[in-house]
Amino acid sequence: IKTYSETSCLHDVEFKVFSQWGDDGIIQWLVNKLEIDCKTFIEFGVQDYRESNTRFLMMNDNWSGFIMDGSIENVNKITSSEYYWKHNLLAKHAFVDCDNINSLIESSLINSEIGLLHIDIDGNDYWVWKSIDVISPVLVIVEYNSVFGIDRAITVPYDKKFYRTSSHYSNLYFGSSLAGLHALAAQKNYAFVGCNSAGNNAYFVRRDRLNSAVKEVGLKDGYVLSQYRESRDKRGNLTYISGNDRAELLKGLPVYNVKTNQVEPF
Repeated sequence: IKTYSETSCLHDVEFKVFSQWGDDGIIQWLVNKLEIDCKTFIEFGVQDYRESNTRFLMMNDNWSGFIMDGSIENVNKITSSEYYWKHNLLAKHAFVDCDNINSLIESSLINSEIGLLHIDIDGNDYWVWKSIDVISPVLVIVEYNSVFGIDRAITVPYDKKFYRTSSHYSNLYFGSSLAGLHALAAQKNYAFVGCNSAGNNAYFVRRDRLNSAVKEVGLKDGYVLSQYRESRDKRGNLTYISGNDRAELLKGLPVYNVKTNQVEPF
């Protein structure tokens, strides 16, 4: 992967070690092609860190980092693991929201310029990224909801106590559309460079670090419609609905248009 001077699509460099999908490979390629001075990361929504997008970066490349999760049980598993003493990792129990995110980051004592930020909280991802102003990551990875489609720049309305499973029985009402994150990235001076092949993680690079290998791609060129089938019925059972049929389950639910700053029906 490191020998690839450039790639036409991030999917070409995917592989999985600890990541849920092929993000370990994408991250390896990007951090080896980008100028990154501080080998540090922040990731939140890591659960017990068994599946995560920064663990391979820590164990393979010896990066240091700060991770958070809303479950004390998950954090206890992390801090009692063997890798916790072998690496410079700080894990904290916290339910992240717009009010506390900057103070939580500052409590880690990580420098303002970091290598990688990964946001995956299944809900207020757009709002939390918008609120962050105490760090300047070179690379930002944010989960997007491909069920929201490509045409509308929308997110779920902000709710400090948002919890995906209880927000709608389908388990599909969460997060932001890729277009919504793309609009926010532009405000923060980040360029969209692609998505993973699973269709759930979007990659953004700070514009001053783009180069001949890592280039900006168009929104529609980089968008991926997810193929995994995680929809539920009202009893919590998997229904295996796929493709655009999933969007029908969300018709009429409120979404926030980040361009008009209005709540409107999906």
